[in-house]
Amino acid sequence: MRTPFILAAAFVACSALAQPAAWHDIGRDATKAEVKAWDIDVRPDFKGLPKGAGSVSMGERVWEAQCASCHGSFGESNEVFTPIVGGTTKADIERGRVKNLEQGSSFPQKTTMMKVATVSTLWDYINRAMPWNAPKTLKTDEVYAVTAYILSLAEVVPPDFTLSDQNIAEVQKRMPNRNGMVFHEPLWRVDGKGDVKNVACMKDCPVETTIRSALPDFARDAHGNIQEQNRVVGPVRGADTTKPPPTAPVGSGPRPAPVMVAAAKPADVKSLLASNSCTACHGMTQKIVGPGFNEIAAKHKGQDKLEAYLAVKIREGGVGVFGAVPMPPQPQLSAAEAAAIAKWIADGAK
Repeated sequence: MRTPFILAAAFVACSALAQPAAWHDIGRDATKAEVKAWDIDVRPDFKGLPKGAGSVSMGERVWEAQCASCHGSFGESNEVFTPIVGGTTKADIERGRVKNLEQGSSFPQKTTMMKVATVSTLWDYINRAMPWNAPKTLKTDEVYAVTAYILSLAEVVPPDFTLSDQNIAEVQKRMPNRNGMVFHEPLWRVDGKGDVKNVACMKDCPVETTIRSALPDFARDAHGNIQEQNRVVGPVRGADTTKPPPTAPVGSGPRPAPVMVAAAKPADVKSLLASNSCTACHGMTQKIVGPGFNEIAAKHKGQDKLEAYLAVKIREGGVGVFGAVPMPPQPQLSAAEAAAIAKWIADGAK
């Protein structure tokens, strides 16, 4: 009489084990078109590089229109970002190592062209991330052209050069720091040993913490409250940036409950500011690269037709109102979106 009971129990157990996980039916496989759209990286061996070409002269025109406001006309910086060009010599191009990177060098600034080892890295970053206020908007030939312009400023290619997928491998042979990368074989071997030789401490370990850099107090809340931007799964490490800096390391105490933030509505101005990278340059109350939103509101308080004035400045950009740092145009914003941001600032940026 026990046999049917045992079989039934086994059947129930197997059925329970066969139940799909709760998340089994969530989502779907990405389509080939979606994967192709995401898979845009360019490797050092130039796999993934699309066909195209762009001249130095074309790159200069694109640069002046979309890059110079942040990087300067000749890549020397424009009070916004560190220099792209400078610090390399013809001798560096010949040997593939930048002398100004060697220990003891007194050169004051490490530029992009001093550090970057592969021209594919330069091309790939421009393609996926530039211009800063409208990434991925450059056409393929424009990316080639801007890359060629930067290389010409560093004297890697001549002023009349046209960079293309056909000759970029030859240009790689002239990169000033092409031999400057450090190769540590164990990190590339599956069976290799790690790159550290420390003895693992498992009990009563000494706590030695050295802070090498810190965000200034005035910029803590520049990008909103970091604690509210934590993922709802995994370790929480975001500090509450609306409060003074914590005295103990973030995450050392009890884990705070995840903060669920409601999805912003299209008309939510702060959502517009975040999605269009406005908060990368403007804090709510203090200057980062450009003035804080409260500073703008205070400076123009009481101005006639202020909302219309600000809406134009937002979409068309400008320079001189708050110093020499230019405000890049934001043409990706619709007139309605620019008007919403302008009204928010005019009302006090609260």
